[in-house]
Amino acid sequence: MRKKRILIIHGPNLNLLGSREPDIYGRDTLKSLNRLLERRARELNVRLGIYQSNHEGRLIDRIHRSKGRVSGILINPGGLTHTSVVLRDALTGVNIPVVEVHLSDIESREPFRSVSMIADLCAARFSGMGVGSYLKGLEFLAAGDPAKPADCLKSL
Repeated sequence: MRKKRILIIHGPNLNLLGSREPDIYGRDTLKSLNRLLERRARELNVRLGIYQSNHEGRLIDRIHRSKGRVSGILINPGGLTHTSVVLRDALTGVNIPVVEVHLSDIESREPFRSVSMIADLCAARFSGMGVGSYLKGLEFLAAGDPAKPADCLKSL
């Protein structure tokens, strides 16, 4: 059986994990988060591609290159969650199941953070569990057929 391929996308400022507002985002670094995801992917028999950029255009280019190559995208768009129509259009354009993740509970923070430009096209959302949000999202994509969108989930 061929392994599922999942693309993990970390958006702007996630390269600062561990040092940027650790009371909100935790003390795990991006490197430690990626190692944790790679370990869990091996357990789930899934292949990962991992990408981080602080540049919207580069994120969009990476999403476009994933078309026909991955079975799912797990994305933390960072601040672009609340502002980027072009990121939304890129995700819509590749027709790949998407899971949105956030380390913090975006619904309970500043009012502008409760708006997600991509929520309605995601198969699920996992939020507010720190690195556990990523693990739940990875498990969700690995488990079944997320091509049929479920209600977006807010996990605490």
